[in-house]
Amino acid sequence: MTTTITTVAAVREQVAAARVAGRRVALVPTMGALHEGHLALVAHAREVADVVVVSVFVNPMQFGPKDDFTRYPRDLDGDRGLLAEAGADVLFAPEATELLPDGRTQVRVTAGQIGDTLEGRVRPGHFDGVLTIVLKLLHVVGPDVVVFGQKDAQQVFLVRRMIRDLDVPVGLEVVQTIREDDGLARSSRNRYLDAGARRLARLVPAALDAAESAADRDADAMTAAAQSALAGEDGVVLDYLAVVDPATFRPVDDGYRGRALVLVAARVGGTRLIDNRFVHLG
Repeated sequence: MTTTITTVAAVREQVAAARVAGRRVALVPTMGALHEGHLALVAHAREVADVVVVSVFVNPMQFGPKDDFTRYPRDLDGDRGLLAEAGADVLFAPEATELLPDGRTQVRVTAGQIGDTLEGRVRPGHFDGVLTIVLKLLHVVGPDVVVFGQKDAQQVFLVRRMIRDLDVPVGLEVVQTIREDDGLARSSRNRYLDAGARRLARLVPAALDAAESAADRDADAMTAAAQSALAGEDGVVLDYLAVVDPATFRPVDDGYRGRALVLVAARVGGTRLIDNRFVHLG
């Protein structure tokens, strides 16, 4: 049975009781509208911990002026049912006034230079808002381990760096992207795709396929192959396409050989999709 908690005091009390019993606690931070991708995170959390806390909080601090905070999908009752089936122990679903009693915090985490690139360039301030709320959740819940999905690769990189740079006493577990049968990465935003947009959306993972097929050459060849896969479709608008070193999240240098990460973001029928894939260059 999943216990729903809405206050900071109550979730801290629940976690404290688990610790007294010698139980290991995992946190899965989400913004709700849960799908199979989120449930894969819960399943992994069950493997690495005794108590699984799933937070559902639509974070206003990560939405910019061009993002529609009110349009973000919300289905707390549906989320509660899915989490009960998945075996989550606690659903932490605070109101904004509980987690942000004074509105957006005056003191916040800064994501740094990497936070201003790629997703951060398209959505200025986004990662500052993400990291600030993630850090608040880590302080509130105090888990032994926190679980994220690889689909949000830049977020994972920045959370890992925040944990390291600020000496946050928590382990980070990353779960591979869960995909639909047609290869599209599972996302809460997929529900906005009509039939025509859904067909076009398949070009996003197809671009990663094309990039990987050119990985035996160089990054420029990979980029060109991916762009070619997306070309000629008026309904697909590319935001960015990049090949980065996973250790630094910087674009790879000419002649780079080894593990690389290909990232793509595109707008399809008005819905913004992101995806990524690890490849071996050279």
